[in-house]
Amino acid sequence: MDEREAALRRAAELGLEYLALEERHVGPRADAASLVARLGGPVPERGMDATVVVEELALSVDPGLVASAGPRYFGFVIGGALPAAAATDWLATAWGQNAALHALSPAAAAAEEVAGRWMLDLLGLPADASFGLPTGAGLGNTVGLAAGRHAVLRRVGWDVEADGLYGAPPITVLIGEQAHATVLTALQYLGLGRERVTRIAVDDQGRMIVEDARAAVVAADGPLIVCVQAGNVNSGAFDPSGEIAEVLASHPNSWLHVDGAFGLWAAVPARLRHLVDGIERADSWSTDAHKWLNVGYDCGFVAVRDHEAHRAAMSATAPYLMRSEQRESWEWVLDSSRRARGFALYAAIRSLGREGVETLVERCCALARRIADRLGEAPGVEILNDVVLNQILVRFGDDDQTREVITRVQDEGTAWMGGTTWQGAAAMRISVSNWSTTEADADRTVEAILRCTSIGTDHLPG
Repeated sequence: MDEREAALRRAAELGLEYLALEERHVGPRADAASLVARLGGPVPERGMDATVVVEELALSVDPGLVASAGPRYFGFVIGGALPAAAATDWLATAWGQNAALHALSPAAAAAEEVAGRWMLDLLGLPADASFGLPTGAGLGNTVGLAAGRHAVLRRVGWDVEADGLYGAPPITVLIGEQAHATVLTALQYLGLGRERVTRIAVDDQGRMIVEDARAAVVAADGPLIVCVQAGNVNSGAFDPSGEIAEVLASHPNSWLHVDGAFGLWAAVPARLRHLVDGIERADSWSTDAHKWLNVGYDCGFVAVRDHEAHRAAMSATAPYLMRSEQRESWEWVLDSSRRARGFALYAAIRSLGREGVETLVERCCALARRIADRLGEAPGVEILNDVVLNQILVRFGDDDQTREVITRVQDEGTAWMGGTTWQGAAAMRISVSNWSTTEADADRTVEAILRCTSIGTDHLPG
């Protein structure tokens, strides 16, 4: 075996050893500062055999690895990686394809095109929408809002890509009071400003209030962009997208963008589809494949109804780029040279099929309800949100007690979940989005949480 083959085989062995995650302490056992001593020092003067490098790195960083690919990681909204997706991503690394141009890899271009069309179909979006694969829904929001910026200014005779925003007609931007941070980041990137937005009031679940949105739309004079949320990052609640689309129908120059990082997947199961009623009436949509579809990092998805606006907002040109008559992936996202994300996305959808995606989403929601129901029946535990999707907010007495329970659970290691602030109060935030999580994992998690509250398991419902 040559050095490359030996290193790749050893990496595969170490990866498979790591993926036996069922009994691993879920959280990290060391912080970055403590790992620097193992990894750091001066630049090595001499090289080292590739296999030794792989082995030493794996051993050194192991205490700092988080078992986020495992079945009892409920922090943030992070999926694992489906077997087909993980294996294909390893293969994509070996292939080493640059997915920017058709000329660089017709194979990567074909996988991205097929997978993108499948995504539109699964999510109930217009079949003729343009699409791209950014790093995640955050940059997908930037792409969708950039297309919206182009479209609303073009309608009033302004070329924002050529002339910038200096002297441009002002754009009114409406977002909900609990819009995700990446929406604000996107507005910052695009020169629209994080603080120049009009924030629409939300209800007790974080849903935008339609009457307040209607009043703001009526008051808006000139170009208008509205961003709604499909899946509140804390509660899982959905803005009423269809009703807001109806409000915008009377505005002469508007754009509706949907931030659906994880909640857009509610479009797949028939039982949950009412949550996204009317979402197909929007102009752009952003979601993640590395969350609920469990593709692995990194892979987002953005779709835009108006091809011309999408492409104009993203594309550039240079003589050496060898633009063909085929679809050029770099024209639909912010990054050019990039990993061929389409291979793993294709593999994930091909391995699950529509039925598998539906089952995955429904099972995670059922497990979230199971966890919420069992915790909610225990004394001293309060469920703060309506569990309509895969998100659970839990409170244990006061703020200090809640934060202490979160810390205890993280340290205990059976499961890992983070904290948040909800309506001014500290809360534990549980996100169920991993393909491998079972009812047994959900029950072990509840037992671990209750142990860490000092309530014990005697009060567990049967």
